[in-house]
Amino acid sequence: MLPIYWLLNMSFKTTNEIINTFSLWPINFTFENYIKIFTDSTWYMGYFNSLAYVLLNTILSVTAALPAAYAFSRYKFVGDKHLFFWLLTNRMAPPAVFALPFFQLYSSINLFDTHIAVALAHCLFNIPLAVWILEGFISAVPKELDETAYIDGYSFPRFFIKIFIPTITAGIGIACFFCFMFSWVELLLAKTLTSVEAKPIAATMTRTASTAGYELGLLAAAGSLTILPGAFVIYFVRNYIAKGFALGRV
Repeated sequence: MLPIYWLLNMSFKTTNEIINTFSLWPINFTFENYIKIFTDSTWYMGYFNSLAYVLLNTILSVTAALPAAYAFSRYKFVGDKHLFFWLLTNRMAPPAVFALPFFQLYSSINLFDTHIAVALAHCLFNIPLAVWILEGFISAVPKELDETAYIDGYSFPRFFIKIFIPTITAGIGIACFFCFMFSWVELLLAKTLTSVEAKPIAATMTRTASTAGYELGLLAAAGSLTILPGAFVIYFVRNYIAKGFALGRV
């Protein structure tokens, strides 16, 4: 908790006080840094842009991962284990490898500096992650549930939406949590694929340097606010996080 406390401590100080004075609490308490963030469109739009593409990516990733995870769990086909492992290798690749291809592709089709551009780019990493998590939860559900629904006359779409998805709600929540967090903290692709209209808060925070140095108090306030969305999401899935790390197998 010490780094978090120190970040909050700095956010209520001026830059001069941070540089010249070492104290466990603000000597000259000020809300100036937070006021600037909430009144300057360059700052508060950064939060809006980040939330926009993160939520869009979470929806796209989980929607695509659900049928894929069901297929890997319920069916056997040629190369299924190799394909399943290949999905994980996409998560291992560093974002820098894909930054230039994405930049050139999106520039050519006029998607550069849009929320959907970053959301689609993050799908490269989040869909494999969501598939791995959801496959564990789906495999924990007995196949007899599927067979019983078919006997009762349920079509597959009706069974999947009305019966199966509510059964693995915890897994979907965990997948959404991890997709949200990985997309929220990713900087390289978000910064490379945006410039003005969709620039995220992380990119805005890297542009606070001036001839006088960095605005440390402002950066601390912005950093404190970036913790809130993650803390808010963690609060709702806190009882399922351990199961998510174990891919649903605990």
